[in-house]
Amino acid sequence: MIKGKTIFITGGAGFIGSSIAERLIDNNKIIIYDNFLRDSLKYKNIADHKNIEIIEGDVLDAGHLNKSVMGSNIIIHLASRAGVDNVLKNPTETMRICLIGSCNIFESAKRLKNLKKIIDLSTSEVFGNYAYKSEEDHTTTMGIVGEARWTYAVSKLAAEHLLHSYHKEFGLPGVSIRPFNIYGPCQTGEGAIHTFIKRALKNETIQIHGNGDQIRSWCYIDDLIDGILLCIENEKSVGNVYNIGNPVGTITILHLAKLIIDICKSESEIEFIPKNYTDVELRIPSIEKARKELGFSPKIDLEEGILKTIEWYKKFV
Repeated sequence: MIKGKTIFITGGAGFIGSSIAERLIDNNKIIIYDNFLRDSLKYKNIADHKNIEIIEGDVLDAGHLNKSVMGSNIIIHLASRAGVDNVLKNPTETMRICLIGSCNIFESAKRLKNLKKIIDLSTSEVFGNYAYKSEEDHTTTMGIVGEARWTYAVSKLAAEHLLHSYHKEFGLPGVSIRPFNIYGPCQTGEGAIHTFIKRALKNETIQIHGNGDQIRSWCYIDDLIDGILLCIENEKSVGNVYNIGNPVGTITILHLAKLIIDICKSESEIEFIPKNYTDVELRIPSIEKARKELGFSPKIDLEEGILKTIEWYKKFV
C-alpha cells in the first residue's frame, strides 16, 4: 500500500487522474495540477478532502510547474489532449502539450531530491493501425507525416523516449504505461462507451463511423489504476514500459453498441456514417510482461464494467 507520500498528478482533474486521486487520497497528500479544460474531479467527493491541494496550471508553464511540483515523492504525468476528434481539431496543441509539457515535468522531476517514481501515461496508439497482442518491445510506428491522427501517438512516443533518456542519463526513476481503451464512471469528453451509453439511455441514435468492424479491447478504469499502482510499488518497474489493458474485453464497435443498447434496454437505433479520418482497425494488447513482472491481472469483465458505468450515468440522464 502507498502511504505517507506526496503525489503530484498532472492532468489530475481528468477521468484517470481524478480516479487515481480518489483511490490514494486517504493515505497520501495529493496535488492536482490541471488547466481544467475537462473536469471529472467535480464528480468525486474529494475536492474538500484534507489531503488534497488543487492547483490550476498548465504543463506548458515551466516556471509554475517547477514551483508546484516541489516536495513531491511520486509524479503521475497524465496531462495531454485526448480523443480523436479533439486531436484532429488541435494537432499543434496536442503535440505541444505532449512534447514540451513532458519535457517540462521531466526536467522538474530531475531536480527533486526525494522522488521515488515518475509514471508517464503514453498510449496504445504507438502501435499504429493494427496491433494484435502487441508486446512492449514490438516495433512502434509514427504514422504518415501530415496525418493529424498520428500527432498524438508520435508525441506520446517521443515522450517515452525522452523519459527513458532521462532515466539512463540522469537516473530519473521513470516508468511508461501504454493504456488500452479505458472506460468507466466519470469519463468526460469522447470515447465510444461513454458516448454510446449517454445516447442509449436517452434512446437517441448511436452513430458508428464506418461499418463497425473496428476491434478494441476495453479495460475498466479500476483495472488501469491497479496497474499504475503496481508500477509505483514495484522497484523493478523503473526504466520499463508496460501495456495495461484487458485482452478478454475484446469486441467490435458494432457489437459493443448492440451490447450497450441491450443492457440499457434502449430503443436506440444504429446509424453508420462515413469515416473521414484514419482509424485504428485492430487493437489488442499483450499484458504478459505486466502479469509476470508486476502481478497485474484485470478483474472486471466487459459486461460487468459496462453495467457499472451505466448505473453511474443514469444519475445524470
